[in-house]
Amino acid sequence: MVTGEMSPYLLLGFLIAGILHVFVPARFYSRYLSRDNKFAVLYAALLGVPLPLCSCGVIPTAIGLRNEKASKGAVASFLIATPQTGIDSILATFSVLGLGFAIIRPVAALVTGVCGGLLVNRFVQDDDDFSAIDSSCRVERGNKVWRVLRYAYFEMIQNIGLRLLIGLVLAAIINVAVPDEFFLHFGSNTLLQMLVILVVAIPMYVCSTGSIPVAASLIMKGLSPGAALVMLMAGPAVNLASILVVRKALGKRFTAIYLLVIVVFSVLFGLLVNALGISIPAMAGHSAHHAMDSATPGTFRILCTIVLSLLIIFALAMKLFSRFSNKEAEPDTTVYKVEGMHCSHCEAAVVRAVEALDGVESAKASASRNTLTIKGKASLDDVKEAVEKAGYTFKG
Repeated sequence: MVTGEMSPYLLLGFLIAGILHVFVPARFYSRYLSRDNKFAVLYAALLGVPLPLCSCGVIPTAIGLRNEKASKGAVASFLIATPQTGIDSILATFSVLGLGFAIIRPVAALVTGVCGGLLVNRFVQDDDDFSAIDSSCRVERGNKVWRVLRYAYFEMIQNIGLRLLIGLVLAAIINVAVPDEFFLHFGSNTLLQMLVILVVAIPMYVCSTGSIPVAASLIMKGLSPGAALVMLMAGPAVNLASILVVRKALGKRFTAIYLLVIVVFSVLFGLLVNALGISIPAMAGHSAHHAMDSATPGTFRILCTIVLSLLIIFALAMKLFSRFSNKEAEPDTTVYKVEGMHCSHCEAAVVRAVEALDGVESAKASASRNTLTIKGKASLDDVKEAVEKAGYTFKG
């Protein structure tokens, strides 16, 4: 049922994300983020909210913004706001959790990002452990319509398809395995519910879209709407891997503020949702279901579900194939082991870092195989330094 509700909105959200990726140049973002003031912080959050980047994919993008001379507060704002939501997850949230949650998620992401950025501007000095790397931006070429479709329905699905499937499976398990009204055992102590959710959500790696069916299933089992929002905010915004990378690339004080802002504002917005009594019409009864039926014909939902399923199967099959395919190396080509890459944005960050080195003719990274293939005669030490400055682990 949840998959059928989400699939039309996911397909539309992926398409919009592809349009943003192709038609909005990367330097457009950095142009408005270079000043060390509150406006740069606000622009960073506004630009980050619609972008469909996960908590790992946003890190190399944020480091890239820093390389383009974005202020440290703007980097923090972008890093906090972006993974919490995206155009695809906003539409999917509306389809499953209703208009209230679809509005509160981007608002919460915006406010959290701005406040985090302002705190970083105030307490993180330029001489703190805040490093940047030299990088060059590759220019994508080819038919723009094809690039939009490829990014929307192949690259993005390769990035989040597996986690989306995991979210749907977890939702099904919760529906079957968790007793009805399980969270009512906490009584009226919704704050305790939120703290429990934080302990689970912070180290977990989940995308903003994949967290939706899990949150919906937990609400059906008695979790308060505010605690569900805590999961929707903290789960996508941070994970154990991103904490380690942020600490290494951006410093201890930056990381402390980054984590503190996410935790505190997740709880505050969760309490606000409960205080306002925001309802979940898609879960409250049949009225929302009938409304969805009238707006989206059942046949169309089924067709969208089939199309989405086929796209996910194809993208993940190609990812698996690339992981186990062994091509014979070309002359002057070296393959290195690099860990910490999770998506195409991570791959792009590593490639940008090493392509700036003297002697590198071309480079290709594979997150599925944890490899970096370089054609050219760059030295081992230079490659290692570039990879580690980008925030990833070089294994030789």
